[in-house]
Amino acid sequence: MDWGGVMAETASTGTGYTEEHARAGIDAELPAIDVWPNQFRGYEISIAIAEYTSICPKTGLPDFGTITIRYLPAERCLELKALKYYILAYRNLGIFYENAVNRILRDMVAACQPVWAVVTGEFNVRGGMRTVIEAKYPFPPR
Repeated sequence: MDWGGVMAETASTGTGYTEEHARAGIDAELPAIDVWPNQFRGYEISIAIAEYTSICPKTGLPDFGTITIRYLPAERCLELKALKYYILAYRNLGIFYENAVNRILRDMVAACQPVWAVVTGEFNVRGGMRTVIEAKYPFPPR
């Protein structure tokens, strides 16, 4: 396994996860996230998207959860209708939870360039486990 990045082609645990599974959905084409000019400073925006769905790239089973985006806007704010279409595009996308949360953060930062941002994914229980993933901007040094 390559603990510094993406998993090696097949994990030594015999799970059969491949590099293709690990990278699924990361660069798929999705609708653009529109923005609008911010008129104020020093306030936080929190957006909860309670009906997030995507597909597991290995099993093809649906995944469900809540995505919360928190950010301090700088010059631009996320336009909510465009954000809704962007999130809905995940419905048929094969992508792991971890990649989805980090991709959403990457795409929203590229769109609005906030002072800071946090994207949290709270995924429904599967196999008795509930998963919560959080990605932050500015990104930590590598």
